[in-house]
Amino acid sequence: MVSTVFLNQRRGEVIEASSSAIKAYLPVTESFDFSEHLRSMTAGRAFPQCVFDHWQLMDEDPLDPRNTKMVELVANLRKRKGLAPEIPPLDRYLDKL
Repeated sequence: MVSTVFLNQRRGEVIEASSSAIKAYLPVTESFDFSEHLRSMTAGRAFPQCVFDHWQLMDEDPLDPRNTKMVELVANLRKRKGLAPEIPPLDRYLDKL
């Protein structure tokens, strides 16, 4: 199925799949432009319904450069909010007396 492959590309987790419907968890950061892209991939045959379900902790350390996915996720989030992509050092926030 095109939609399950598409969900896997966006870090989605398929929970239940039948011939007419798919239930899956999709991270919020991956859901931007999801509907439009899915409809274009399926020639308008798919109509997604997105509902917030739960929070899930991310175990990776965003300060560890070996966690490339987490570092990329934080950088994209900071860019979208208009901040510098790199996380500022802690001493920038400490009082200097």
